[in-house]
Amino acid sequence: MEPKQPSPVQAPDSEISLGYSYYVLGVLFTVYVFNFIDRQVLAILLEPIKRDLQASDTAMGFLAGFAFVVFYTFAGIPIARWADRTSRRSVIALGLAVWSAMTAASGLARSFTQLALARVGVGIGEAAGSPPAHSLLSDYFPPERRATALSIYATGVYIGAMIAFMAGGYIREHFGWRLVYLLVGLPGIPLALLVRATVRELPRGFSERGPADTRVVGTGEVFRFLLSRRSFLYIAAGASCQSLGGYAILSWGPAFLERVHQMGVVEIGTWLGLSVGVGGSAGAYLGGRLADRLGARSETWYMRLPAIQALLGVPFVAGFLLFPSPELALLSFFPFYFIANMYIGPMLAMTQGLVKLRMRATASAILLFILNMVGLGAGSFVVGFLNDQLAGRFGAEAIRYSLLGVALVGGFASLFFLQASRTLRADLRARDD
Repeated sequence: MEPKQPSPVQAPDSEISLGYSYYVLGVLFTVYVFNFIDRQVLAILLEPIKRDLQASDTAMGFLAGFAFVVFYTFAGIPIARWADRTSRRSVIALGLAVWSAMTAASGLARSFTQLALARVGVGIGEAAGSPPAHSLLSDYFPPERRATALSIYATGVYIGAMIAFMAGGYIREHFGWRLVYLLVGLPGIPLALLVRATVRELPRGFSERGPADTRVVGTGEVFRFLLSRRSFLYIAAGASCQSLGGYAILSWGPAFLERVHQMGVVEIGTWLGLSVGVGGSAGAYLGGRLADRLGARSETWYMRLPAIQALLGVPFVAGFLLFPSPELALLSFFPFYFIANMYIGPMLAMTQGLVKLRMRATASAILLFILNMVGLGAGSFVVGFLNDQLAGRFGAEAIRYSLLGVALVGGFASLFFLQASRTLRADLRARDD
């Protein structure tokens, strides 16, 4: 049977207003906030879980990283293929219900193995979150507003991490780590019902108002397509460098401040939470806005900006880890986290722009597969492993040098983003060839 050929986009029963588009963005943003609360709250709970379950730093690094990310990333591609063929709204709602239930179940774990299995369930559920959301938002927002919209969506990471740090730290201090998991997990269930009931599915390519590619595209074809686009390969390499250091800091930053600077958990949660929430959100939003504005002149700016940003963040992350006082460390952390996340919107927008319409969710899943395996998986695990190896020589200070070695890799992202800027224009033009 011949595959279906591109056909004109059929508009839904009524036109989609800009206000409703932003409503959908707001709902999916909220879903992403819960996504990252449930994923990131472990960072503020590492120390008491380690004591209660008698685990090593290597084991805790595995729990924070690979226990989540292996299943998150490997489940992400088939789930994204499903989303590219069916209702993205329903896929997101189902995934949200699953990961919320598994987060709540984490609070009931009585052994390290049980907690690791619950963490695996969270990873599988969360695999249904971002790839379908990226694809759906790309139909609600046209190319000239897409980086901004995806940047707003991406700020859910930072708001979620802020809530995880601040609320998680307070609840841990007063009620214990188990209640934290129950309180952050259960609210996701009614949110899943809201997504299913109020978010409308749109035809693929709706925002472009051009011919929609309705044929089924195999996973292998998506892989081959991406491998043929040098811009995507450079973007993935640069973003991997960024995510390696970023996830390492996000996973082990609270433990660093607790061990090296002897800060209290509520104080850590407050200051790190505010820095991540405000600084990360502002950086991601500003990066998307600047990319859309300068990208209107030349598409190359979508990658030139991340190249500049990657270098600017290096001295600030070094200051966070090397300054002897907690005050100077935290003063360095805010600009580092602001600068370090300006690449998010341009990265997501260009990934969506480089591929054909029916490849979008899968392309996003492949990108997230790479970033999470390198960043959340390897970054978190390597720091935990190095902590155990260096502890005999440096004691509590070992975490400082483990984090420094991993975090400085982010500066190399500049080279890859610069290369992407040189091939981006031709690859964007060749999308539908």
